[in-house]
Amino acid sequence: MKFRRDRNGTVRPRGRAQFDLRGRLKLVVGGLGLCGLALVARAVDLQLVDNAYYQQKADARFLREIPIPTSRGMITDRNGEPLAVSSPVDSVWGNPQEMLKHPDRLPELAEALGVPLDHLERRVAQRADKEFVFLKRRINPNEAEAILARKIPGVFSQREFRRFYPQGEALAHVLGFTNIDDAGQEGVELAFDEWLRGTPGAQKVIRDRRGRIVENVDLVRAAQPGKDLTLSIDRRIQYLTHRELRATLDRTGAVAGSAVVIDVATGEILAMANLPTFNPNAVTGEHRDARRNRAVTDLIEPGSTMKPVTVAAAMEAGVITPQTVIDTSPGWMPNGRYRTSDFRNYGALTVTGVITKSSNVGSAKIVHKLDNAYFHNFLSKMGYGRSTGSGFPGEASGLLPPPSRWSGTSKQTMSYGYGLSATPLQIAHAYATLANHGRAVQPTLVKGQQGKSEQVVSPQVADAVLRMMQTVTEPGGTATQAAIPGYHVAGKTGTARKASGGGYSRRYVSFFAGVVPVENPRFAMAVVIDDPDPAKGYYGGLVSAPVFQQVMDGALRLMDVPPDDIETWLAAQAKEQAKERARNAPRATAAAPAASTAGDRQ
Repeated sequence: MKFRRDRNGTVRPRGRAQFDLRGRLKLVVGGLGLCGLALVARAVDLQLVDNAYYQQKADARFLREIPIPTSRGMITDRNGEPLAVSSPVDSVWGNPQEMLKHPDRLPELAEALGVPLDHLERRVAQRADKEFVFLKRRINPNEAEAILARKIPGVFSQREFRRFYPQGEALAHVLGFTNIDDAGQEGVELAFDEWLRGTPGAQKVIRDRRGRIVENVDLVRAAQPGKDLTLSIDRRIQYLTHRELRATLDRTGAVAGSAVVIDVATGEILAMANLPTFNPNAVTGEHRDARRNRAVTDLIEPGSTMKPVTVAAAMEAGVITPQTVIDTSPGWMPNGRYRTSDFRNYGALTVTGVITKSSNVGSAKIVHKLDNAYFHNFLSKMGYGRSTGSGFPGEASGLLPPPSRWSGTSKQTMSYGYGLSATPLQIAHAYATLANHGRAVQPTLVKGQQGKSEQVVSPQVADAVLRMMQTVTEPGGTATQAAIPGYHVAGKTGTARKASGGGYSRRYVSFFAGVVPVENPRFAMAVVIDDPDPAKGYYGGLVSAPVFQQVMDGALRLMDVPPDDIETWLAAQAKEQAKERARNAPRATAAAPAASTAGDRQ
């Protein structure tokens, strides 16, 4: 046995080697220190070196930039009445990845949405790799809340805006409408889309794994609402125009109609109505033809509404005066292979009589006194063959062939409204020019917008032609039904055959264009009734003139325009008062005979 001596000198037996605790402890501490250093290094790498990379990955899972919806600008009429407003609505959307984890809830969701289950399953499956899909857009907030109350995983809602048109069909063609994304599609909504639409905002939010917003991180961009727009339209006159057009179509069996009312001095369009029409609050893909604004897009041969323009051209050239006599006998004259005919043989007529009786022969003989180039240029200055510049989308320019393309009969037929085409707005604009003492003012749909103006006819000639047109609505004229008690009315009827198969059919377009009051012109209006039933009457004086009378009578009262024909105004007032007295007279005298008669019948 081996021995060893300890520190005290005591001799002890030598055993196994003593355990080295201190060395092992150092080893363990060193290892832990290295691990800690590695963790610190990794933390530095994550937080400092590759911070952007890992932050991007984390943000991709939970940080989202969501849009802040903004309302579209309001459209009002000239008096501030709302014509188009944006109302807040909700849209229901879903996260397909989350929804597909709970397929057993899809039938319940389909029931809540009111869609077939197979349609919903197909829609979600097609976007299985996406995180967003609209399920139902622009619905009442209460309806969206009811859907969310079912707490179906992956289904959420967001705020949007929907366009609403309080006037409905009456202003549909002027305003147009917006699509599902609130972008203008037609009419004023399209023409002023950039002005009206505004700029959506954006904000960063943190969503949890269920897609719920748990924190608003940052406002990226504030929402900017669209700007409001004030139109020149007067809602009241627009309603009158729409109402009278509808009544006329019902009465005459016509297929369509248009009417335009213009403020003579400013060129502002006070009303623009068309039928058939549509409901802008519920636009569908059906009946697209009804969405056409015929007043600015449809081209028609203007018929006899051209005769005052022809007379103005000849007077401006100095070749006639209002008293110049035109021999219209025997009531017709050659026109190439055809004839230019009057309703009957009017014999010798003054130029005023040519307009009063609407003589085609008289108009043709007048235009033959004019040079081709001069006549073409005059019509162009009056607005025919070129856009009025109203700014309405899709406005037609009309058709005015250059003299180089005229045949031997073109000038003659153009003098009474055939061989050229115009829109109802162009016709109204031409009459507004005559009413404005020969100054053409660019039409506009925006209140207060100053358009270009140009003196195209001398004031003396324009005023003289207006006086001639006044005879049309007086006894002996072709449009006595356009007369308005208390006001002098100037106007012209027109009845044009519709082109068909290279010739003309027995279907008609009926016109009336007029100005009121003559002494101090305020309004110009053109009425076009397309294809009235010939059996119910088709002449412009019978079909279109009453529309003018009803609308202008109401407009003059609404705008407090003083009468310029005091005698007829006083007579009309006396007649109304007599009717009122008759209605309010005591009925006692009539009651006894009525009872007696009833007894006799018994």
